[in-house]
Amino acid sequence: MSDADDALVVFTPSGRRGRFPVGTPVLEAARALGVDIDSVCGGRGLCGRCQVDLCEGHFSKHGVASWATHLTAKSDAEQAWEKRRGPLRDGRRLSCSTQLLGDAVIDVPSSSQVHRQIVRKRAEVLDIELDPIVRLYYVEVQEPDMHVPASDLRRLKDALAYEWHLADLENDIRVVQQLQEALRRGGWGVTVAVYDDRRIIGVWPGFQSQVYGMAVDVGSTTIAAHLCNLQTGEVVASAGRMNPQIRFGEDLMSRVSYIMMNPGGDQAMTRSVRDALNELTLELATEANVHVDAILEATFVGNPIMQSLVFGINPVELGGAPFALATDEAIDGLWATEMDLVIHPNARVYGLPCIAGHVGADTAGMILSETPYLGEELMLLVDVGTNAEIVLGNRHRLLACSSPTGPAFEGAQISGGQRAAAGAIERVRIDPLTLEPRYKVIGCELWSDEPGFDDAVAPHGVTGICGSGIIEVIAEMYLAGIINQDGVVQGGLAARSERIVADGRTFSYVLHCNDSRTLAITQNDIRAIQLAKAALYAGIRLLMEQFGADHVDRIRLAGAFGAHIDVKYAMILGLIPDCDLEHVTSAGNAAGTGARIALLSRKARREIEEVVLRVEKVETATEPRFQDHFVGAMAIPHRHDPFPQLRTQVTLPAATEESSAASRGGRRRRRQGVSP
Repeated sequence: MSDADDALVVFTPSGRRGRFPVGTPVLEAARALGVDIDSVCGGRGLCGRCQVDLCEGHFSKHGVASWATHLTAKSDAEQAWEKRRGPLRDGRRLSCSTQLLGDAVIDVPSSSQVHRQIVRKRAEVLDIELDPIVRLYYVEVQEPDMHVPASDLRRLKDALAYEWHLADLENDIRVVQQLQEALRRGGWGVTVAVYDDRRIIGVWPGFQSQVYGMAVDVGSTTIAAHLCNLQTGEVVASAGRMNPQIRFGEDLMSRVSYIMMNPGGDQAMTRSVRDALNELTLELATEANVHVDAILEATFVGNPIMQSLVFGINPVELGGAPFALATDEAIDGLWATEMDLVIHPNARVYGLPCIAGHVGADTAGMILSETPYLGEELMLLVDVGTNAEIVLGNRHRLLACSSPTGPAFEGAQISGGQRAAAGAIERVRIDPLTLEPRYKVIGCELWSDEPGFDDAVAPHGVTGICGSGIIEVIAEMYLAGIINQDGVVQGGLAARSERIVADGRTFSYVLHCNDSRTLAITQNDIRAIQLAKAALYAGIRLLMEQFGADHVDRIRLAGAFGAHIDVKYAMILGLIPDCDLEHVTSAGNAAGTGARIALLSRKARREIEEVVLRVEKVETATEPRFQDHFVGAMAIPHRHDPFPQLRTQVTLPAATEESSAASRGGRRRRRQGVSP
């Protein structure tokens, strides 16, 4: 059968693709491509674990038009499963019982994956001055009297003014709709929720002891949420999941492109992320044993495109220069029902302000969490993602930029790369004499050279290498002399170690090999990381140059990636500038922490709204010096910067003659990566 008679299928989020004869079951195609789909019943349509979603529309990134007619109609096996277990969600199919009829983009939800991603965004311990914008007040209201013609609402407000000194309160109509039943069921004693000391937004019969709020970080890859007791500040539940928008595109520009190519695409993405938020909300409420009606407040952070889609704003203008924001103000006082959130219908929603077209509310949350604007020391904040958000400054001045690092740090564009999940290599050490590696994988505490390792990893195996692992292995390859300063694998070492193998015109380093899987670090893998780290370092150096600084006093690495990389290896590779390693630390999910601070403190909201107005945005795409910094940063750790503090901790290899020649005469590389 010719290619013309085959169907092209692309699986997300893995990005794996291939052509198969028409009539091939989706599960069979997935297995042939090594796509991670669970199935216990052996493809008989019994277990229902192999569920997938068809993504409809024109996907220019993949060169695919994907429609429902490109899959067979629901089979007898699917219909029988639905009779037993209930109907499948719209667009969802059992991959074992669904055949390809044409080109298709198939999304594998995390619930159908064997190696499900570990969402590592957990709540950090904070010391916050508790001042929530929603407070509860219990009052006893006078019963109606024929001789005193006052409404139930008027007598409620009088009681609040008398007992709590809350005068001139406004109210939602929904409060009036609930009030009379609540008063009578409560024997004229009710608990009232007041927003910002000026508006009644909820009423319950009797004494209501607790009120809750959600702090949510909507990332392009994952969504993390924390449920907090607004009266104590305690985090009572945390949860995270993949952002379902990934089916429309793995990176932000792909999602904007989808919207441009598919009318109504922005609405579809908004619905998908709100559905995920509601699922998270129910998960949080169940974990904490809290009724959703007790959730009266929610705060959100996200990059500008994610923030726009959450609030129903079409982000298409962010897809090209001049990257205009719809608003750079905080989104304040929105009703939860305006976002279709399954919390109290009168709950209020707050979105932190975005700073510029590609420096979003997540960066504002990071600034609020780390407070560089309060100190004298020069602090560098870095949140590494597909686009890195970078902030540099102190109480005198704040600068920010976005730099196009691309998805390599998340395992994409790497031959054996994957996201952080059980079986992924996350730590690597290489013996400089034998060039033999040892490593650790997620889900196992043993190193690969320790007794019992093979048995410990047997349930999931060694499946790939995640971001922290790729950073460490390349840095270790540099320290061991396997690659030189320019990142070139030294093929001459093949005579010394069978780990160095020919790979076309270049060489690769075999990190792991057994009967079922070989993981090798290729020259292309190293180049992808060099391009990503050069873009990050160039953005940092550009801010330092504009600030007039030749060093930084403290570096804080935010996000899930920053929380799990070894800062020493990050500096050896040249991701970050030279600094005392004791002053380079993880900030955890700083954006989510900022959302939590804003949830629990009215003062913090006003503070960050004022601070972001002082942030100077530097546009890397138009700064001519960015290219110069980028070229120097392609070398490991850098072509020119000496890294004196790092050298007190680590012996770096001397630059080779080949590297020196490249420094003198090498051609400049064009900037690559995702548009900032």
